[in-house]
Amino acid sequence: MEAKIGRLVESVGSFFSGGSDTIPWCSRDIIAGCEREVAEAATEEQRNDSLMRLSWALVHSKNQDDVNRGLGMLEASLDQSSSPLQTREKLYLLAVGHYRNGDYPRSRQLVDRCLEIQPDWRQALSLRKAIEDKIAKDGLIGIGIATTAVGLLVGGIAAIAARKK
Repeated sequence: MEAKIGRLVESVGSFFSGGSDTIPWCSRDIIAGCEREVAEAATEEQRNDSLMRLSWALVHSKNQDDVNRGLGMLEASLDQSSSPLQTREKLYLLAVGHYRNGDYPRSRQLVDRCLEIQPDWRQALSLRKAIEDKIAKDGLIGIGIATTAVGLLVGGIAAIAARKK
């Protein structure tokens, strides 16, 4: 019986903590290494490659300031993409950043643009599923909160009515 209760508590905790998120996180050390790489780049091509790695690291950070910095870098460089593949990569990273910031509609819009470029890209399909799961979960939580509030309100009204009698 205890094992069943433990699994139930674990699954509820996983639901509310977003346990299905498979997008990797990036540490501050990796970001610092990418920043050094950008500073030490000898050619424009090396610099551009280093900036892409830094952007990747920033939008995968647990620090919201890093994520926002990565979003700014990617948005500023999106028009300078030299190929559809590079555009796809930047759109994907923008989608990850908006996902990390909780802007799921914008993230979904960007990942859909990635899938227009390459419809079978597994990474983008995986992110799209994570976005849809978050949107559905947030909707369920919102419904639960609203239902609880209505229940408390009705209970309060019933209690007041009972006291008046």
